Amino acid sequence: MSESGGKSQAVIRLEGLSSWLVKRRGLPIILGIVLFFIGGTLEFVNVILENQVIEFVEVFTRNTGIIIALIGILLLEPLGT
Repeated sequence: MSESGGKSQAVIRLEGLSSWLVKRRGLPIILGIVLFFIGGTLEFVNVILENQVIEFVEVFTRNTGIIIALIGILLLEPLGT
């Protein structure tokens, strides 16, 4: 594992991600909402086509959107203003 100033690459990347998210606090919530609505749109498409692949993608997209939005809500407080 390469060290840079006593910090591992994982710590450096995590600090970079944290500072990037501080500037874009609402991004995970917006991304989650968009994924949720994409899943809903795919559900309507699946009603017409009745395809198992579309059904899988719809369920996966909707659930991923909910999880990302909830993580975004949980990160609002620790990231500060």
